[in-house]
Amino acid sequence: MDRLSNRVAIITGGARGMGEATVRLFVEQGANVVIGDVLDEPGQRLADSLGERCRYQHLDVTSEENWTRVVDFAVAEFGRVDVLVNNAGILHIASVRDTTAADYQKVIAVNQVGPFLGIKAVLDVMKGQGAGSIINISSLEGLQSKNGLIAYSSTKWAVRGMTKAAAIELGPLGIRVNSVHPGGIHTPMGGATTSEPSEADDAMYQEVPLKRIGRPIEVANMSLFLASDESSYCTGSEFVVDGGWNAGQRMAQLPMS
Repeated sequence: MDRLSNRVAIITGGARGMGEATVRLFVEQGANVVIGDVLDEPGQRLADSLGERCRYQHLDVTSEENWTRVVDFAVAEFGRVDVLVNNAGILHIASVRDTTAADYQKVIAVNQVGPFLGIKAVLDVMKGQGAGSIINISSLEGLQSKNGLIAYSSTKWAVRGMTKAAAIELGPLGIRVNSVHPGGIHTPMGGATTSEPSEADDAMYQEVPLKRIGRPIEVANMSLFLASDESSYCTGSEFVVDGGWNAGQRMAQLPMS
């Protein structure tokens, strides 16, 4: 079923992981897709493999000039921009003491400033169309946090607030803005070295209600919903894809059904 027939999407961080899964799914569902990434070789290879409805463009999400170029490219190639998936992100794990100001600012530049610049870059095009869907990939760490994630979690909470502010402002223009909050997902950023999780990967998530790690396609499916007309009355909200992690963890000593 072509749930995104003739739509045009820009997907950042689209060369691998959740971004790649989203690119593949969107093309499968009828969209024209521009992949934006700094990983030029895998990004171009992915675009080439998907045919005429997919293009690759180098995109450093911290650069306003890069954003302008990519949006202009999407309009020149496909005529419009209907969907923006702000997926690009980096992870930094360190204690508060060991996180330097430079470390913190680098994560902010990619994970927080990047989506902000993306929203600004597509705003005029979407406003002119009277419609658009912006999907900001936050994290479970934008709803809670863990030790060692002060920089990463700070940015993911910021994306959550940014999403709400933008949704309130842009809703009257027909532009919807939502955030997606993945839990543990089997991706290269999370340390995955294989395409499919192993039993050992799933074993690390036995206290999560669904007792396994998530797959990139499961996050991509949520982005597909938010990009499509099926979510036409959804804006300013958080959509969680975490196997139940945010609900709480199971206590092994209690009886189970």
